[in-house]
Amino acid sequence: MTIFSGYGVQLLNGAVISIAVTVAALFVGTILGVFLGSVKTYASRPFRYLVEAYTAIVRGVPDLIVIYLIYFGSTVALTKLTGDYVDVNGFTAGVCALAFIFGAYASDIFRGAIRQVPRGQTEAAMALGLSRRVCFRKVVMPQAWRLALPGYGNLSIILLKQTSLISVIGLEELLRASSVVSGATREPFYVYSAAAAIYLVLTGVASLGLRFARKRADRGFA
Repeated sequence: MTIFSGYGVQLLNGAVISIAVTVAALFVGTILGVFLGSVKTYASRPFRYLVEAYTAIVRGVPDLIVIYLIYFGSTVALTKLTGDYVDVNGFTAGVCALAFIFGAYASDIFRGAIRQVPRGQTEAAMALGLSRRVCFRKVVMPQAWRLALPGYGNLSIILLKQTSLISVIGLEELLRASSVVSGATREPFYVYSAAAAIYLVLTGVASLGLRFARKRADRGFA
């Protein structure tokens, strides 16, 4: 097998980019998911309807179309705003697109987790003089996080594999690197098998980390 004679580093670089996109999109998407989940739980009806519409649109449109729309749409929007042509790079567009998708699905997970926190917890915290914002951050969210972790972990694993979709906008993550190496070596079976093995390692490590996080969050609970 000759793919590691000169191209193994290229595959590893692609894996590093995939990890970087995953971490960045997970960070942004988690913040978005928590915000949207809290809006679905606490906000007035017009805001809840807007967020529900956003979630329905993301669920109803293929992920690839969302990636294309954000990649090309952001270029068009920034060009019109600045008056000069602005080329949005694949990394930024990929992170934004995946975070946009992740946030839509994560919002329902966080909404369900927030609603499972007994209302008495909030009432007791507010009776002690805590503001609603501090109550949410210090009392509700730590408990909701434990409840949301199983579904959140599954979404995170899916997000890692979804990074393969952004190869269509030119970012040389693992799948695109595999395609380049496959064309250069003419050994597609071995190259894509190596890429599959790397994905398995990455998802395995992520699963172990999420399992540790769940065990840590469940401390003190039967």
